[in-house]
Amino acid sequence: MLQTNTVAPLSNSRRFVLTRLHSLAGLIPLGLFLIQHLMGNALAILGSEKYDEHIQFMLNLPFLLLLEIGFIAIPLLFHAIYGIYLSFISKPNAHVYKYKRNISFLLQRVTGIITFIFVIYHVWALRISPVISGNEINHQVVGEHLANPVMMIFYMAGVLSTTYHFTNGISTALITWGLTIGPSSQKTVRNLCFGLFIILTVLGLGSLISFVS
Repeated sequence: MLQTNTVAPLSNSRRFVLTRLHSLAGLIPLGLFLIQHLMGNALAILGSEKYDEHIQFMLNLPFLLLLEIGFIAIPLLFHAIYGIYLSFISKPNAHVYKYKRNISFLLQRVTGIITFIFVIYHVWALRISPVISGNEINHQVVGEHLANPVMMIFYMAGVLSTTYHFTNGISTALITWGLTIGPSSQKTVRNLCFGLFIILTVLGLGSLISFVS
């Protein structure tokens, strides 16, 4: 038995559209940005110069602010707000029926909230705050930020939460869009998504460690 949902105060047609837009926002702009961001940060493993070159390249992109607002900020806020709404109207019963899909459902909601908190702090600390103060972001600044053990643990938890939420979200999105119908195809996709979760997590955690090593 899977989770049972309360009746949402939205019409079926509106909920249908919003659910698919929510799924699409998580996959396309946010998912692609996450992969690009993790791969860019992984350059820190190759040394501070490689990372600093990447940061300068990103900061010098034309129309950067418009890109950040249109393809990151707006999709993120929509995905997060509607995701929180779904969390409140849904009642997972993983504590009663400990099936994998029920547990995944619960973890998807929990990691969604954790990821949102983590992303908001991360954007403030290493994107907005430096712009306001006029400081330059580079390998040294990030390393000093992560030198605090508590902050490092927070970032590690954030990376784990974000990579799980994204990769598990891929498998659920394919079900939502009717692309994986049978149990066999769904199991195959879950295994592939788990492999992607491992790869992205190793990239993310490896990057964090490289900043302070």
